[in-house]
Parts: sequence; structure tokens; C-alpha cells
Amino acid sequence: MDTPTSVAARGPGPGWRAASAILFGGLIAGTIDIGAAALITGLDPSRIQQFIAGGLLGPAALQGGAYTMWLGLFLQWGMGMLIAAIFVFAALRLRWLTARWFLAGLAYGVVVFVVMNYVVLPLSAWHRVGHFTPMSFVWNLLAMLVFGLIVSFATRHYLRKA
Repeated sequence: MDTPTSVAARGPGPGWRAASAILFGGLIAGTIDIGAAALITGLDPSRIQQFIAGGLLGPAALQGGAYTMWLGLFLQWGMGMLIAAIFVFAALRLRWLTARWFLAGLAYGVVVFVVMNYVVLPLSAWHRVGHFTPMSFVWNLLAMLVFGLIVSFATRHYLRKA
């Protein structure tokens, strides 16, 4: 039988570690992604958040003020955690994702870029496919590579003792 001391000596369980990877990886990557989008577009981060809310509300989100700004932030964090959860659950089965976290993060960033621009965005209330100039393509892909690296690093950090 485990005593409280023996349980504490082992540290938190794998469920806590996976949840931490999802929470921290998703929130940090999602927040940095808003900043990256603001830098790429030259728009204020609050406006970026309204565009994110527009995925549910359509163009009306741009007139929604603080309500749609906050909605966009929570949607971004939710998507970030969902994207992180997919990676974390894959990493629990495929240990090479944490062993080779850097390459896995870059590859995942490419997957996230493709899915967000060519699946999620067309199915959103915006009903459009990502349109890029060569330079904006590079910057947006780079932002998603960073997103993937953050998620992968957080996953490696929290799951390495699992």
C-alpha cells in the first residue's frame, strides 16, 4: 500500500503531467500566436482577437468591441489547448515525438498551418481559404513552426518522467 510519503516521492502522475503539457503548451503557444499575428499584419492584438471571434460570428465580430475581443482570446486559448492535446495524446503513444521534440514540433507546426488555413478557416464563418503573398506565407508558416515547437517542448518537458 502506498503511503502519502511514497506517493509524494514519485511526483505527480501521468494524468497531471499530460494536463500540464496541454494547459501550458496550449496557452503559451496560443498567446504568442496572437502576438505573431499582430506583428505579421501590423494590427493591434485586440483586433486579431476579434478576427478569431469572427470564426464563429463572421464579420460582425469586428464591430463587437470588448466582447468579441475576449471571445477571440478564449477561442484562441481553447484552440491552442486542443492543438496541444492532440500532440500530447499522440506523444503518449509515440515516444519518439518527445525524444525528437524539435523535429516533431517543426513537423507538427506544418500540419497545424495546413489544417488551420485549408480546413478550419474555410469551414469557419469567414468561409475563406488562407490567401498569402510569398512573404506572408513564410511569416505565417514560421509562426506555426514556433507554435509547434512550443507545444512539442512543453510536451517533452512534462511527459519526460511519465
